Amino acid sequence: MTTRKIGIVVSSSRPTRIGHKVAGWVHAQAPEGADVDLIDLAEVGLPHLADPETPRSGNYAEPSTIAWAEKIRSYDGLVITTPEYNGGYPAILKNAIDTLFAEWNGLPVGVVGYGWGAGADAARQLGEVLARVEAVVLPGPGLKFGEALTPEGEFLEAAPAAAAAALFEQIAAAAQDKAPAPA
Repeated sequence: MTTRKIGIVVSSSRPTRIGHKVAGWVHAQAPEGADVDLIDLAEVGLPHLADPETPRSGNYAEPSTIAWAEKIRSYDGLVITTPEYNGGYPAILKNAIDTLFAEWNGLPVGVVGYGWGAGADAARQLGEVLARVEAVVLPGPGLKFGEALTPEGEFLEAAPAAAAAALFEQIAAAAQDKAPAPA
């Protein structure tokens, strides 16, 4: 695999979350020598849609939005790990996506859902939103409680490590076609 800079997003901010464990497991499946970072949305600190202009304009004024845009532009691709809350993905993730626009265009984004239903509904909804902002959506494995991991975030032997590893290969392949985001 050609080395690409890939971010793994922890998309839950709940105090009892296991997202950091899921993201750590995904990180462990990355190819040896891969340039991979964890991005914890609870630490990013994005206010809710704070810029005066729409994200499509690209005229970001808020320092938090400018920093977020620079961070996303620095990656060749992302893996978003998402729990499923009430049939959807976390609001903090929706805000992180909606705060930007052009930065998502053509960006390869793999989705790894987790929960009692393997995060399938959350991953489906997330894929629809990412397609709207013109990201290249790459479905990843779903992690079901009781089969792939425990509700406490401990991984079981049946966890689909090969599928998670393959996601990095898919992102690298899709990144070759990615046009650079506008500065």
